Amino acid sequence: MDNLSQLFVEAGTLMLAGMVFVFAFLGLLVVFINVVLKKLAIKYPDPIIQTKPVRSLNSKKQTADGIQPNIVAAISAAVSKYRQQQINNK
Repeated sequence: MDNLSQLFVEAGTLMLAGMVFVFAFLGLLVVFINVVLKKLAIKYPDPIIQTKPVRSLNSKKQTADGIQPNIVAAISAAVSKYRQQQINNK
């Protein structure tokens, strides 16, 4: 029984050492990548693309949701007609 508990302690120690090694390696990798990216960002900055403002050619009045009132009216009329047909079919 002593041998089994010694094996479990050794396995736990090995597992803990492996986890610490992987954590340290990944932490150093993140730090290294961030340092390299900062140096590259200074040397190769992102280009700034200038765009022209888009003007709305649609002169029709729209509601707060951006839906034109005539479209809302058409949808409402279609729903009313559908409901009337359903009532008449019963």
